[in-house]
Amino acid sequence: MRAVLMAGGSGTRLRPLTCDLPKPMVPVLNRPIAEHIINLLKRHQITEVIATLHYLPDAMRDYFQDGSEFGVEMTYSVEDEQPLGTAGCVKNIAELLDDTFLVISGDSITDFDLQAAIAFHKEKRSKATIVLTRVPNPIEFGVVITDREGRIRRFLEKPSTGEIFSDTVNTGTYILEPEILEYLPPNEESDFSKDLFPLLLQKDEPIYGFIAEGYWCDVGHLDAYRDAHYDALQRKVKLDFAYEEKSPGLWIGQNTYIDPTAKVEAPAIIGNNCRIGPGANIEAGTVVGDNVTIGAGADLKRPIIWNGATIGDEAHLAACIIARGTRVDRRAQVLEGAVVGSLSTIGEEAQISTGVRVWPSKRIESGAILNINLIWGSTAQRNLFGQRGVSGLANIDITPEFAVKLGAAYGSTLKPGSQVVVSRDQRSVSRMVSRSIIAGLMSVGVHVQNLEATAIPIARTMTPKLGVVGGIHSRVHPDRPDSILIEFFDSQGINISKAKEKKIEGAYFKEDLRRASIQDIGNMSIPSQAQVLDTYRKTFETQLNVEAIRHSGSKIVIDYVYGVSGAILPELLSKFGCDAVVLNASLRQTAISAEEREALLGQLGQVVEVLKANLGVQVSANGEQFILVDESGLAIRGEQLTALMVNMILTAYPRSTVVVPVHASSAVEQIARRHDGKVIRTKANPTALMEASQDNPNVVLGGSGEMGFIFPHLHPGFDAMFSIAKLIEMLTIQERSLAQVRTELPRVYHKSYTLRCPWKVKGALMRYLVETHATEDLELIDGVKVINPRNDNWVLILPDAGEPLVHIFANSDDRDWVDRALKDYRGRVQEFIDREQSEIATV
Repeated sequence: MRAVLMAGGSGTRLRPLTCDLPKPMVPVLNRPIAEHIINLLKRHQITEVIATLHYLPDAMRDYFQDGSEFGVEMTYSVEDEQPLGTAGCVKNIAELLDDTFLVISGDSITDFDLQAAIAFHKEKRSKATIVLTRVPNPIEFGVVITDREGRIRRFLEKPSTGEIFSDTVNTGTYILEPEILEYLPPNEESDFSKDLFPLLLQKDEPIYGFIAEGYWCDVGHLDAYRDAHYDALQRKVKLDFAYEEKSPGLWIGQNTYIDPTAKVEAPAIIGNNCRIGPGANIEAGTVVGDNVTIGAGADLKRPIIWNGATIGDEAHLAACIIARGTRVDRRAQVLEGAVVGSLSTIGEEAQISTGVRVWPSKRIESGAILNINLIWGSTAQRNLFGQRGVSGLANIDITPEFAVKLGAAYGSTLKPGSQVVVSRDQRSVSRMVSRSIIAGLMSVGVHVQNLEATAIPIARTMTPKLGVVGGIHSRVHPDRPDSILIEFFDSQGINISKAKEKKIEGAYFKEDLRRASIQDIGNMSIPSQAQVLDTYRKTFETQLNVEAIRHSGSKIVIDYVYGVSGAILPELLSKFGCDAVVLNASLRQTAISAEEREALLGQLGQVVEVLKANLGVQVSANGEQFILVDESGLAIRGEQLTALMVNMILTAYPRSTVVVPVHASSAVEQIARRHDGKVIRTKANPTALMEASQDNPNVVLGGSGEMGFIFPHLHPGFDAMFSIAKLIEMLTIQERSLAQVRTELPRVYHKSYTLRCPWKVKGALMRYLVETHATEDLELIDGVKVINPRNDNWVLILPDAGEPLVHIFANSDDRDWVDRALKDYRGRVQEFIDREQSEIATV
């Protein structure tokens, strides 16, 4: 059997180690990762290896040559131009693959039983078998679900935190039949997980998953790289050591001298031709490469030191990485998690602080203390993007410095000279953040149309109207008044995709930021506010029956909760002949607490009653969200508001489609059945709602009471202002009041409960729930939904996208069933979490 070793990656998350070295050639235990993979193949009688190369191909060819010194036959396929992707590079050598073959990633450390996987593949008569394993945190990998026979039923490549439905992941090792390559186009970029495997599932080709026992570590980032060394030294993984084991757990190479006064603690590795000075202290977990000199009194606490490094007298290294040929001078300190690139020099008594990265060939002057990366990279582990955009504590997480870099990172993913829209709410902190973002955008040669303070629905409307490539809106977070939320739009005003978010994160964390020359710095222009409002007004009016509203004679009370968001609404309603009474429209810089908001809602109800108004509305989230108050002063919010809006819109447009999040109550389906309508459910995030609302031309409404409502023919975002005007139109035409509509809504009981759930347990919890329920009783749109096909009873277990939480929703026409189901699943989930935490603590 032949093996294809995929070795094309540049290892961007291992920077600065991979600036001049392809990722498979990065050493683990002083030997390249690729050599450990070849040793694994040899142990399983696979000796014909084809390596697919792209990034710095000569490094691998020069090291392995024809493979004879390593006991294998090596051939190479080089992608000379653009990379072809994991599947495309294999398609490129299809003529060499005339029988069952194995594909293995060149950047993982493993001791899996490959022959067992091959036997499984043949037993199942599979066309493609994916070698799988289980991991505590699957967010960085392709998640897979198999049935009891091992046949793959679903997978998702690199899920977001809210999309995890299993802890079983794709390890990048595949056993394949050559005929599946016929599904791939020649000379085009394609990926196994994103392109080929979904196509095989669609074609109902037999594709299986083999859950392997043993060790597997994807050496995809620096923490994993260090862990692979420590695990190998503790014999958690079966690897071939390059040196003789002089005593238990101590491997020392040839021609190495260790001074008798030096202390070396096992387990540790010291390579060939090394010199360890008097009084040196080498703690367990240390890896020292070939041709390394360690000075007198040096203190080594688990560093990984590559070949040819020189460590001066009394230097202190703690769980860091020192790359090839680097010199660390006397009494210098390199602290935990730091990385120093090859051929660098750390001056006498200099300090490299925790987590700092130094790019290759840099010099740190004597006595300097380096607290920032030089010049590239970042060790931050937090993802920038959460469930919706980038958020954090105002002026603590989201600072001007952060915002400048974020703007530059976004701009660096765009072509020079591109134009974007920038807007914000009226808060001073949002102005500060917005101006910093603009500075970052201009610094990378991106032009800005600055809408300044405006409601977010207006910003979304203007994005396609101005012909820009995207937009950014900054505002106080709708749910956390001490935080800022920054949202990014595409050219149509829809929140950007996860793939685009990953690109921005990559540019930010790698500091891969373009710098424009002085003549190419971006420009900023400020469109006329009058023109912007007029454009929105005209768009607004095209989607309304203005005459119906004009003849309604409605009286509306609008509470802006001191946010002044969307203040254009009273003007529009007045133009349409409505009497709009405005409350709390002045701007207040201090945050509004939840208790104060509730008090203002009660006040709104009283004003509606006293004025005998048709309805009241409390607008929030800079014009996106609202709560209704009917003519008797009672609030309509949450699931009831969702049902009311769906009822109104499907009465007006029967046989149409509405889009709601996966956790919305089944009242939506009951209403749709009355009007011969259709319901599409999406993941519980705003982007999914926006995309689904745009993708289907028959959709007339999207959203929910907690997020807001989308009218896709107006613009792709949530819009409280238009929702209110449309509601007045529909109430007038249908000759109904809000109180009357409330009485028509289905009686559905819908409750939720939230539990704390560690990140490492979420994937295992989802897999447990999938495995303990029949397939026909499950929906896996987002989280795990346990349904009863005969009625509207269901329970949804939904991991939180941004916090270590899991939400449980129960829904039924029967209140007692909801209470029992919620209690039952709370117990099941809590018991599983406790058991998993206990096992983790034991390990």
